[in-house]
Amino acid sequence: MSAAMTEYQRVAEVGEIPDPGKMLVDVDGEMVALFHVGGQFFAIDDVCTHDGGPLADGELIDHKIACPRHGAKFDIRTGAALTMPALRATRAHEVKVEDGGVWVRLRAEATAAGPGAHAVAGPAGSVGTAGPVGQATAPQAATPETTPAAAAGLTPDGSSAALCEDSVRELLKAVKDPELFVNIVDLGLIYGVTLTPAADVPGKQQISVDMTMTSPACPAGPQLIGDTKRVLAAHPDVSAVEVRIVMDPPWTPDRMTDAARDQLGIF
Repeated sequence: MSAAMTEYQRVAEVGEIPDPGKMLVDVDGEMVALFHVGGQFFAIDDVCTHDGGPLADGELIDHKIACPRHGAKFDIRTGAALTMPALRATRAHEVKVEDGGVWVRLRAEATAAGPGAHAVAGPAGSVGTAGPVGQATAPQAATPETTPAAAAGLTPDGSSAALCEDSVRELLKAVKDPELFVNIVDLGLIYGVTLTPAADVPGKQQISVDMTMTSPACPAGPQLIGDTKRVLAAHPDVSAVEVRIVMDPPWTPDRMTDAARDQLGIF
């Protein structure tokens, strides 16, 4: 039977869940987070849409639940994703109180929108942002760090830019998360940059980058690693590039720069 045709199921007794409080329940074989706040009950999928984290294990404040893994917040009333790194809503389900019990009926799909403003793909070579009602604004022009010269580590006049940690970080701004359309430096994914003179190639440098991911199972990981190596290896003074993935300390949204927050509509 599809979720759209399920009937209400009694999943808990009213007195089982304190106010405020939460519990994990099984509805037709699906795990649902059930909440009791302000005398009302709400139910959403027990799944963070960022990386599948268990929302029922998170911190509940008013009508917001925070994923325990990376802090993405969801509205328990609508399932809307309220903060990064989540972009998509999780399903919110129908709830009623009857005969001293709490009853839940599954919805087929998520119905709430994601964050009030977030990056969306625009035409090729551009990036747009979604406004509060989800209407895309005019695409923005490509930023200087994404130009071919910048990606190759060259100054506008075509000469080679001197290599140092700061210049490497500037080069890495050409690498953007394919889902968020924000560069990996402003996202706070770069934990460290080390430059070492190449023993076998005089005048060139070996670069080691300590990079993290927004989650251990980030699907964009291989692409970000490959793009990082490609961008740095294009610099004429680089002989080799190593990317080391570091998951400790775990990434959290507070590692983002103000520029990234502005681009994603997080205030």
